[in-house]
Amino acid sequence: MKLTKIANVYQLTFLPNIFPVNCYLVEEDSALLLIDTGLPNSYKGIIDVIEKLNKPLTSILLTHAHEDHVGSLDKLKKRFPHVPVSISARDNRILKGDKSLDSNEPQTPIKGGVPKNLLTKRDLLLKEGDRVGSLLVVATPGHTPGSISFLDTRNQSLIAGDAMQTRGGIAVSGQVRPFFPFPAFGTWNKELSLESVKKIADLKPSLLAVGHGEMLQTPDPFIQKAIRQAEKKLALTAN
Repeated sequence: MKLTKIANVYQLTFLPNIFPVNCYLVEEDSALLLIDTGLPNSYKGIIDVIEKLNKPLTSILLTHAHEDHVGSLDKLKKRFPHVPVSISARDNRILKGDKSLDSNEPQTPIKGGVPKNLLTKRDLLLKEGDRVGSLLVVATPGHTPGSISFLDTRNQSLIAGDAMQTRGGIAVSGQVRPFFPFPAFGTWNKELSLESVKKIADLKPSLLAVGHGEMLQTPDPFIQKAIRQAEKKLALTAN
């Protein structure tokens, strides 16, 4: 595991040289918030960092329900049984293995690894505008129908899950980067992904932290570049 700290955000990267998967601890004055739970064996590193920081874990927050983001959820819930697990109402269905679509949603199949034998149930359902500690919930659908991001209202750090990637080059979810194409392969809807990244750009984050790849400080030029590239590719596809 690789540990990187910027401001009050700790990035925990598992399999950094093979298939890097990130989860995050956000430090509050007297508590820690965990965003995503990584791969099935990630819990060991997560618990180790929590113990070293010596602050109580008060929330487990999920950006979306793909297996590489909920892999250690059962073991962490067993270790921290009283810590609430939160996810968007829409992706809670995927968390339970339901890949059905609503009639008003684009009828493209939900992709990526979906949990099959997860025992942990959500405690709280999140929606746009909810607050968890210092974090504001931002709806960023596209990678999955109910993907969400978390904006730290103290310093504008944004943990965006798989709404974007920085591994293999920055990209809007759904846009293939040849050296790391996997987030694109797991993306449900490219058009909604682009709209969500435009929304992220409007928030003017000071830090962009994603599920796969390094954190970016002052990320606006990179986000704008990714938007332009996605717009161009989607326009070519449409024609």
